[in-house]
Amino acid sequence: MFTHILVPTDGSPLSQEAVRKAVIFAKETGARITAFYAKPAAPMAQYIEGIQIDKLILEQYEKAATEHAKTILGYAEGLCRDAGVVCATAEASSDSPYEAIIEAANAKGCDLIFMASHGRRGISGLLLGSETSKVLTHSKIPVLVFR
Repeated sequence: MFTHILVPTDGSPLSQEAVRKAVIFAKETGARITAFYAKPAAPMAQYIEGIQIDKLILEQYEKAATEHAKTILGYAEGLCRDAGVVCATAEASSDSPYEAIIEAANAKGCDLIFMASHGRRGISGLLLGSETSKVLTHSKIPVLVFR
């Protein structure tokens, strides 16, 4: 049925639980996993409140974001290794995580996106929506939402 699953994760408890369930699902179906993390893009502003941003600060930001991604994706790799599921990792810098998720799924040839539900409630949910709902709305690849 499904052979290659993209599992986006942000490292939150719900997202980590979704990764655990995705690994179980992949093991049962014989699928492989690509764990994915969308890093926040580095600020593009040259000045913040009249103070010039030093290139070193941007480099440190990128290094910290990469280390954070490595930690989050390492969690998924460990679960896959323990379960005997083939796993690759991918990351991208993006101000629009849902677009990065869909792009990664297409680029990697995934036939399923397995992700956590991070639904917002109330007005913010109506105005902003969640990354999950945006993936559901825009993806041509099937999406399995873990709640």
